[in-house]
Amino acid sequence: MDHVPEDNFTTHGSQSTETRHPSPRTLGELRASGHVQRSVRDEIRNNLLTALRESRDPWPGIVGFEATVIPQLERALIAGHDVVMLGERGQGKTRILRTLVGLLDEWTPVIAGSELGEHPYEPITPASIRKAANLLDDLPIEWRHRSQRYSEKLATPDTSVADLVGDIDPMKVAEGRSLGDPETIHFGLIPRAHRGIVAINELPDLAERIQVSMLNVMEERDIQVRGYTLRLPLDVLVMASANPEDYTNRGRIITPLKDRFGAEIRTHYPLELDDEVAVIEQEADLTASVPTFIVEILARFTRYARDHPSIDQRSGVSARFSIAGAETVAAAALHRATVTGEDQAVARVVDLESVVEVLRGKIEFESGEEGRELEILEHLMRKSVADTVRAHLGGIDMAALVDALENGEPVVTGDRVRAVDFLGSIPSPETTGNVLDAIAERLEADIEGERASAVELALEGLFLARRIGKEADEAGQTIYG
Repeated sequence: MDHVPEDNFTTHGSQSTETRHPSPRTLGELRASGHVQRSVRDEIRNNLLTALRESRDPWPGIVGFEATVIPQLERALIAGHDVVMLGERGQGKTRILRTLVGLLDEWTPVIAGSELGEHPYEPITPASIRKAANLLDDLPIEWRHRSQRYSEKLATPDTSVADLVGDIDPMKVAEGRSLGDPETIHFGLIPRAHRGIVAINELPDLAERIQVSMLNVMEERDIQVRGYTLRLPLDVLVMASANPEDYTNRGRIITPLKDRFGAEIRTHYPLELDDEVAVIEQEADLTASVPTFIVEILARFTRYARDHPSIDQRSGVSARFSIAGAETVAAAALHRATVTGEDQAVARVVDLESVVEVLRGKIEFESGEEGRELEILEHLMRKSVADTVRAHLGGIDMAALVDALENGEPVVTGDRVRAVDFLGSIPSPETTGNVLDAIAERLEADIEGERASAVELALEGLFLARRIGKEADEAGQTIYG
């Protein structure tokens, strides 16, 4: 942080607490406070090193990259490099870029009214230079929060040089200025990110001639607009994201521009199942209670989809695939609770049936697999359930439950069957012993809805192991027996 006195005041926002900006309001007051100017790269480097030294996590919400992507990114930022992140869709590239804001100083001074947010010690536009020369220590300053120093642009084929760098502003020309006057320029996104971070998502989608306009920004740190002899020494960190396939499909990053990025970092999908589960639990907006083992089934389902030969791996299977699955399962549980009058909305294995239909359109299948999409996904879902049953219920002797089902009434469940009714159709403890309690204890199922979900998982596991039967009736109910 800049070394200046601050008002003892905090504002409580929806996500974080911001301290009120420092008190100096003129250049003279700023100098007297002992403020030291730092470049964007110095800010990020120093704040990152301070966080690491104090064992604070500079990357909140980033899961699964601790031993791979994050160390590479930290070294690149300490070196002061511009960075391009390469990875398939849904690997958290944009999330990482947006997290960089937290490495900037919380507040930084700017010349009041300056178009590019210039530092009071170093004006760079003709208007600000003239203003600073006239007012000297009375030059008014404002304080800009770090959240205002991050600019993001989704690259699209129709993006123009004017959008990124700038162009002549006809309104300023109409005011009487000559075309050769640098003050007739309307600055684009990159100059307006001066003293901040600019992130360009899907960089290969930019037309090659537009990428050429970024060369000076990346190397000489200045801009050229329609032949103007204007040199703006920009202080900006350029970050970008791209899909590796974009080099050969929709477009490519031109070689001179690739050469100007100091670091190229590859992202990846979560390597461990626990990380996959953590991403779902962190990102999914759940409208009902979803037991952890249901989330784990969805995580396994996603990982199987990423490895299946019938699914196009070049397009990837995004983390949004499993997140949407968890949200769908929660919605199915809430729907059942609302329709049937249940007090608690808890997701069960029966709700996974809705996931396959909903998620089918979120992945690409290889040519030749037309018509088999549902069959493939249902097979992967069954494998995921079986793996989860083995992982959590392995070692529990369910022979008594199997015998009770063979000799008693069938157990009925479905997306319209309440948890209490489902549990009521389970054979009594006199015939099943302590099996149901063992299942509930293993899966940490305490309330009625969770207990129903746990028992349903056990029944589905027994069916997949071919120890009991399962069929669907005309009413859409599932019958185990």
